[in-house]
Amino acid sequence: MKQIIKIIFIVFTCFQSEIAVAQDVNVMLKEAENLEYKLKEVEALDKYKQVLVEDGKNLKALVKSAELTAAIGARLPAKKDKQLYYQSALAFAQRAINVDATSADANYVVAVASGKLTDVETENKKIVAYVKDVKVYVDKALSINPNHAKANYTLGKWHLEMVNLAGYKKVAVKLLYGGLPNGTLESAILYMEKCRSIDQYFMLNCLDLAKAYVQNSKPPKAIEVLQKLVKLPLRTADDAAIKEEGKKMLTDLQ
Repeated sequence: MKQIIKIIFIVFTCFQSEIAVAQDVNVMLKEAENLEYKLKEVEALDKYKQVLVEDGKNLKALVKSAELTAAIGARLPAKKDKQLYYQSALAFAQRAINVDATSADANYVVAVASGKLTDVETENKKIVAYVKDVKVYVDKALSINPNHAKANYTLGKWHLEMVNLAGYKKVAVKLLYGGLPNGTLESAILYMEKCRSIDQYFMLNCLDLAKAYVQNSKPPKAIEVLQKLVKLPLRTADDAAIKEEGKKMLTDLQ
């Protein structure tokens, strides 16, 4: 009888401990969200990493850690530092996929991190592999959730970049991909417009959409998008710079 009571006590203690950890994780997730709202992305990332110490399979923390690591890395001046952050972002994203391969968010962040790595990678085979991964994972994200705003933007951006591939990247992709991928301005605009219809406050999408319209010889459409962009509230640490670029572009077009 004493043995049974002891086992029950141990099970109850473990159950209580799990509840306490879950409560702590929820509190930390809320704190991380609040830091993001305050545009304190470095602090928010640290908080999401704390969540992962307690719960290494927390999907939200993994997705957010990947997304924020990529965003913070993009602001660093040194290419080597950028690459380290992007590789870290991809590692978080791949962990998210391992937790739930059917998550649109998890597939989206793999595409984001892979896209960032195409900007800093120098090995041709890896560049091409990352270009392919962007398309594969963003397509999967949209097959799971066609109304995923950022995935629509990412696919639109992929099309825009395929049209505007830089010299060395274009050569690498053309040689190793078996020809250039079928990216078009019309597709870029289509997906970015869908993103805008889902999330009108996503400033980076608006800026790249305006650029696509200009390149597609439709400056009035670009002006329309930019006029709305410059009135949007700041939601990320990058938005102030994006808004300034949008204002300059709008001035040049008018």
